[in-house]
Amino acid sequence: DCLGTPIVYSPVKADLTGNIKKIRAVYDSNPTKFKTLQNILEVEKEMHGSAWPKTGATLALMWLKRGLKFMLVLLQSISDGERDEEHPNLIRVNAMKAYEISLKKYHGWMLQKVFMGSVYALPYRSDLLKALEKGKEVKEEESIEKIHQFLLRVTPILDAIYEMYTKMNAELSYKA
Repeated sequence: DCLGTPIVYSPVKADLTGNIKKIRAVYDSNPTKFKTLQNILEVEKEMHGSAWPKTGATLALMWLKRGLKFMLVLLQSISDGERDEEHPNLIRVNAMKAYEISLKKYHGWMLQKVFMGSVYALPYRSDLLKALEKGKEVKEEESIEKIHQFLLRVTPILDAIYEMYTKMNAELSYKA
């Protein structure tokens, strides 16, 4: 909801939410058996055989981690003070960097063009920071520090998920 124009980003939100629901459904089906994300991947690997990792929660988590990587790179870029010199209140530069690093190589030509168009619907930097503060007026420096603290806590978790995918040979490189 922090990214501005709902009509433009509602498919992205629906995709992320759908992936979370798929993972949660597997966990909820047997919380004892699926204590961790790694347990889910291991069981699905055994269950689905040669169709794995192209199915179930494994596939959902793969796309979820990519979406989360996009968000973390975007926030890191903002936190690092990267800006468009001509338009310092726009976050297009940050979003483009995040897209290049996290999603572009997995998107076909059409999705890449859709993304390029969607950056024009992104909120201003100041509006994004205000939305992250749930509408409260907070000094930019305080907001950036909160982002920095969030990144310090969340980045290692996402890195561990990426490492798990690498170790289990679960990463797919096809284009959507």
